[in-house]
Amino acid sequence: MARTILVVEDSPTQMQVVKTALLNNGFRVLTATNGEDGAEMARNEKPELIVLDVILPGRNGFQVCRDLKTSPDTKSTPVIMLTTKDQPSDRFWGMRQGADAYLIKPCNQDELLATIARLI
Repeated sequence: MARTILVVEDSPTQMQVVKTALLNNGFRVLTATNGEDGAEMARNEKPELIVLDVILPGRNGFQVCRDLKTSPDTKSTPVIMLTTKDQPSDRFWGMRQGADAYLIKPCNQDELLATIARLI
């Protein structure tokens, strides 16, 4: 059975890039385009890993990550933040919210897949 990854991304182009890379490597992919839907899907679907953008409509990725990592139902689910926010303070803040990895867009497919392999 394929491993399930939730991708929370509001850019259709970026969503397609990540989704295609994951599908081509045998993963089952769930998608959400905002933080609220992503958090709900994480709780209901129990993916094995979450790829989470920071800049999202409604609740941002930092807020979603913090909520997921403090909830008993989702705290052990690895979260990769994948974002254009590339300042050291952004990375620091993302990791403080509980992210397991912090990657900068545009992300090399091999780097994303290697990070996923390391976390699951």
